[in-house]
Amino acid sequence: MFFAPLNLATKYNYLDEKFQAAYKWLAETDLGNTPVGSYPVCEGVTANVQEYTTFPASEGSFETHDKFFDIQYVISGKEQFGYCKREGLVLKEEQPENDLKFYQEPALSGTVLLLPGDLIVVAPEDAHKPRCCADGPEFVRKVVVKVKV
Repeated sequence: MFFAPLNLATKYNYLDEKFQAAYKWLAETDLGNTPVGSYPVCEGVTANVQEYTTFPASEGSFETHDKFFDIQYVISGKEQFGYCKREGLVLKEEQPENDLKFYQEPALSGTVLLLPGDLIVVAPEDAHKPRCCADGPEFVRKVVVKVKV
């Protein structure tokens, strides 16, 4: 699945060498046995293996990044992943040292159900709300690959 407004589909090359390196790392790494932590993939690409328990969407916030794309890949478990366009959101909190901005809940947004083996690529123009439970809290093991813009 590839989901983007047409202007972003032509702005970014989701198959350039940094993305290809990230996809290859995800495909060739034994993710079930890779410890939680951060792993350099290549220049400008870092994979972060995470584990957590999902929570109700009402407890989370939409977030964005200015300097990185996120490739979020579910190893095990499932989560309801929130999505909306960044434009027009009201900023709630900013953590520039982490390239992270949080927003007030928008009037309209959507979600994608991420199952084991699914990935979603989030551009800087996209707001996303990860870690939301699908049908109740669940343990999730996931990799978030950061790809420098």
